[in-house]
Amino acid sequence: MKKNIQVVGAIIIQNDKILCAQRAENTSLALQWEFPGGKIEKDETPQNALIREIQEEMDCKITIGEQLEHTIYEYDFGIVHLTTFLCYLIQGEPKLLEHHAIKWLKPSDLSLLTWAPADIPAVQKLQQLTFS
Repeated sequence: MKKNIQVVGAIIIQNDKILCAQRAENTSLALQWEFPGGKIEKDETPQNALIREIQEEMDCKITIGEQLEHTIYEYDFGIVHLTTFLCYLIQGEPKLLEHHAIKWLKPSDLSLLTWAPADIPAVQKLQQLTFS
């Protein structure tokens, strides 16, 4: 039986663009694009996990808005339960500490990237939204 993995992703919005993060080469789903975030630890809320993960992975602070999507996707390594939230930077600029690259894209340009499968439903929803 495959392991269930609870993860969160931050859809960080700034100047009507969305932060996209490319996974490192030495990770599962290497070089695919994702919304940054990570695993929810024991006794942690999804929001607290997201704040911690963005601080650890990108050395910046965010505020968390509404949940955009919840996706369940079965990979070969386990079943990922991904909850994505709309987020906004409140301190610092994202740094490349764990990712290969980052880009700020308009929602209409998100489909230009090769996304990790669990992130695709959120990408599709974002393409239907307008910010501002």
